[in-house]
Amino acid sequence: MLGYYVELALRSLKRSRGLTALMVLAIGFGVAASMTTYSVFRAVSGDPIPWKSSRLFVPQLDAWGPSTFGNPNNEPVDALTYTDAMAFVRDHRAKLQSAIYVIYPSVVPSRPGEHPFNVGGHAVYAEFFPMVEAPFKFGGAWSDDDDRQRSAVAVIGSKLNQKLFGGENSVGRSIDVDGKSYRVVGVLDNWNPQPRFYDIQNTGGFSVAPDELFLPFTRAIESGVANDGNTNCAKPPKEPGFVGLQRSSCVWVGYMAQLDDATAVAAYRSYLENYAREQQKAGRFNWAPNYRLRDIPAWLESQQVVPSDTKVSLLVALGLLVVCLVNTSGLLLAKFLRRSGEIVVRRALGAARFAIYAQFLTEAGLIGLAGGVLGLALTGVGTLGVGLVLPRDIAELAKVDLPLLLMTLAMAVGSTLVAGIYPTFRAARLQPALQLKSN
Repeated sequence: MLGYYVELALRSLKRSRGLTALMVLAIGFGVAASMTTYSVFRAVSGDPIPWKSSRLFVPQLDAWGPSTFGNPNNEPVDALTYTDAMAFVRDHRAKLQSAIYVIYPSVVPSRPGEHPFNVGGHAVYAEFFPMVEAPFKFGGAWSDDDDRQRSAVAVIGSKLNQKLFGGENSVGRSIDVDGKSYRVVGVLDNWNPQPRFYDIQNTGGFSVAPDELFLPFTRAIESGVANDGNTNCAKPPKEPGFVGLQRSSCVWVGYMAQLDDATAVAAYRSYLENYAREQQKAGRFNWAPNYRLRDIPAWLESQQVVPSDTKVSLLVALGLLVVCLVNTSGLLLAKFLRRSGEIVVRRALGAARFAIYAQFLTEAGLIGLAGGVLGLALTGVGTLGVGLVLPRDIAELAKVDLPLLLMTLAMAVGSTLVAGIYPTFRAARLQPALQLKSN
């Protein structure tokens, strides 16, 4: 019977080509607008490590006092001073943990004639890699002993490995970083999580370029590899240079800790409370303990990683889809009621209301399918054009993949079927006797 209803629907659609084209365009444009904005929203609001994000935490500590910048919410700054970060590392109250800061040193190729170039990355501790589950193509992370001994080792990204070593296994080979030799212990596979959950304070959450160099935090500090991330100071450092920054109250060090259960979280909160009170007793803080401990989803929300204009755009696009569906519903109602003679003849010959529902909902479904195909093409064009209205780092995250294609088709067909319910209901309720008598 489905084939019969499809044949009837195709005949009906061919008889009114202009009306059919209008409905297909309405559905296509409405669905394309919604799915294009959804592709952006999905990219920026997704959980970058969903299987573990509830166990990864970012501690914050107020090192300046509540009245420094007149923060109405009494919210601590989003990074730590070097002093506090080193105290957290030393006390080691988490299963895994790492202090983090941004580096952008120069790398000198070993091949003659090639010029030095700068590479973005981070200085971290060995526990950073298993904590964030960074994938390795060759080798692995350095050891805790390397951290303690300030070893000259490095983990590099796949693109840097391709540039320096032609993509070969470079574990054990050396690279020149800021004029010093480092031994490669691991090469990351393609890894660039979005949002970049381990460095929200410097990237805002998004960065097209992946990190290509990781050095031991202790070695980077000892070698004077400068911080290339955000540095916020309540007052200028008393001493100049990178050493002066380390001894100042400026905040520039990120931090992340893995806490696997509620007991560990509660214990870490108690640790932060006690640490703040110890600093208060020591005369470093003259205000009540003020700290936060947020898991990754809460951290992303607190940092407002999802741009507000993306949310607004999604709501506007959904509103446009609703308008298109209302218009399509009205066109279907006019189209179906215009065929009242056909309907009542079928009913008089014994067709059940279910048959009328099946016939007209099949017709609506075909319109939705055609609108979905058009919507697929327009969604592809739309994702290519989002860079005109959104920042490049965010626009490049919008991609058309198989789940988005399937969702576009499903939304087009499903929404058109919903729009066709009322017109079909009206058509199926026509009374054969009254209609035949009036004719």
